[in-house]
Amino acid sequence: MSIILTVFANSPDGGRGLARDMPVRWALEEAGLAYAVRTVSFTAMKQAEHRRRNPFGQIPAFEETRPEAPPLVLFESGAIVLHLAHSHPGLLPDAPDPRARAVMWIFAALSTVEPPVVERSMAALFEQDRPWHAERLATLHERVHIRLSELAAWLGDEDWLEGAFTAGDLMMVSVLRRLSGSGLLEAHPSIAAYVARAEERPAFRRAFDAQLALFTAARDAPG
Repeated sequence: MSIILTVFANSPDGGRGLARDMPVRWALEEAGLAYAVRTVSFTAMKQAEHRRRNPFGQIPAFEETRPEAPPLVLFESGAIVLHLAHSHPGLLPDAPDPRARAVMWIFAALSTVEPPVVERSMAALFEQDRPWHAERLATLHERVHIRLSELAAWLGDEDWLEGAFTAGDLMMVSVLRRLSGSGLLEAHPSIAAYVARAEERPAFRRAFDAQLALFTAARDAPG
């Protein structure tokens, strides 16, 4: 089996590990799987070759070649992480009920927590010149605070959402990291500590360093 992950040639996240390939890299590292990287420019992402991997012209794309089976091509970071979690040990519990709950948290991260987080980020970036910006941003901040309060209430004094670290934590932390630098995480100390705990995992550090190295090489390339 071999794996190729298609990522930004020059990520717009400034080397902060926020590009959508980051949770996939992290999952691959947690599972102990080797992978190769294919880089695409913003222009190439919209071309037919890449759209055969991801019809929406986005990253990441995941290709897995397997003996005696056609290659598996996937897009959407959550779907890729879920595939890896089901296919390889280390990301989901073995017992059926805990396994189902870990999968539940993957969906909670992407469907419940991420929407207000991303909406807040987009408003902060692209709506600053609108007369209603301050009022709208305050509303979006409140929505994020509600979700973080609810998550903190569930987490309590536990290290992870369902006892041991799972792919649910991996996706949740990947979403929460998008709030870095906003001050919103710091208002919820247990959530900030939860994110920091995940960032200390060796697999996270390997994934982060690999993405940062690619960004740094692109930034420093001549011309």
